Amino acid sequence: MKNLFSGGKNDKYFRTDHLKDDLKRRSVRGGAVTMVAQVFKFSLNLTSGVVLARLLTPQDYGLFGMVTAVTGFVSLFKDLGLSMATVQKEEITHEQVSILFWVNVAVSVITALITVAIAPAIAWFYQEPRLIWITLALSIGIIIGGLGVQHSALLNRQMQYKALMFNDILSMFSGILSGIVAAWYGAEYWALVIVPLISGVVSTTGFWIACSWRPGLPTRRSGVRSMLKFGGNLTGANIINYLARNVDNVLIGKVWGAEQLGLYSKAYQLLLLPLQQINAPISTVAVPTLSRLVESPKRYRDAYIQVLQVLSLLTLPLVVFMISTSDWIVWLLLGSQWSEASNIFALLGIIALTQPVSQSTSWIFLTQNRTNHLFQVGAINGGLAIAAIVAGLPWGAKGVALSYSVSGLLIRTPLLFWFVGRAGAVRSGDIYRTIAPFIVAAITALLAVFGFRKWVEISNPLLGLAIAFAINAGITLLIIVALPSGRQSLKNVRELVNIFNKKGK
Repeated sequence: MKNLFSGGKNDKYFRTDHLKDDLKRRSVRGGAVTMVAQVFKFSLNLTSGVVLARLLTPQDYGLFGMVTAVTGFVSLFKDLGLSMATVQKEEITHEQVSILFWVNVAVSVITALITVAIAPAIAWFYQEPRLIWITLALSIGIIIGGLGVQHSALLNRQMQYKALMFNDILSMFSGILSGIVAAWYGAEYWALVIVPLISGVVSTTGFWIACSWRPGLPTRRSGVRSMLKFGGNLTGANIINYLARNVDNVLIGKVWGAEQLGLYSKAYQLLLLPLQQINAPISTVAVPTLSRLVESPKRYRDAYIQVLQVLSLLTLPLVVFMISTSDWIVWLLLGSQWSEASNIFALLGIIALTQPVSQSTSWIFLTQNRTNHLFQVGAINGGLAIAAIVAGLPWGAKGVALSYSVSGLLIRTPLLFWFVGRAGAVRSGDIYRTIAPFIVAAITALLAVFGFRKWVEISNPLLGLAIAFAINAGITLLIIVALPSGRQSLKNVRELVNIFNKKGK
């Protein structure tokens, strides 16, 4: 039997030349696999959200949110952007990945120890002693996650999406089931802690089973300096992004307490849930695909635009539907005890209109090795986001949601698109032209549904959702078909569908 760290090279995980043969078909089929898997993941997330919301209280979610706002930031360091460095780099060796593996493990251990050390400070900040034990428990998950970073990256590099998606679903199911059982037996907020811990154990175990590569001992002069620099810039950008997205949780929890934080965090989570199910699988496929096309600018630009068209077609109508029916959605999925979350949900939906498109720009920065630009725009937009959150804080969770969303739509998003167009094959104008017909359709559909709700009173939320969905879908399709750029977008989407349907050799 081979030693676990015998240094078996498994060169098949490092080469990528074979992937360039019929890359488009491989990417489309990979996207289809991840989208199907995401349907299952969305169902699991939605089911767990509905069930746990009825078994737990806003205060339980608030306590958990107080800790994860801090531990989530600390855990960013376990990866150091090195998983994406492994995926993006054109040529890579066993020795380099081994170094990155040990770096991830070492940093994960250090990060977990730091988390343990700051546990009393978290409890002191919120004046809540229960947070100490929650923090200590979550620190274990940081080490577990660090052990699987490079194995996951190698599977992603080789576009082994079936293995990745099966592992995601299995780990998610295991964690959610454990959490629901714990909540049923009265574990309260501990049920929320159990979910990520069990998911992490199952996920890391699955990566090691699916990827037969095993790390060797660290060697000097393996040539990882450029990868560490890449990862350093990416980590810096992720840190700033995390602060901008979580300082709202910290401040709302500190100023307004656990209940307001629970309402806010649940509204944010519910809004992002369906969007993540769309964006995550597309991102999983887009990064390796675009990484292989960097040397062909026209193909790179065309590929990104096609993916952006699919992303816009899937997400913008969905966000419009959620904004216009927020009260019905919250009542139906979470119950009457969460009714105050519906207005927060709708206000956060303003920035959600552009969020999937904005997130897709990170693919450009990553695949073009422009993490320095990603860090720069992240620093500027992060500062603007924090300022907006502080400005809205005196008016509670609703004020934060409105200030954050409006400033994001009018200031941070245009600035991000400008940064994208500074270099590379994709220009700012390409993004605006691509999303324009979908934006026009989204605004028109939103006004139509609001008009319907103003003049027609519906007492049954299920009936109201069905009618609103039909109006939204019908108006969106009508506007897109009426615009020349919209018709071209639909043509490109159909082309991708046809590629998937054709039987490849």
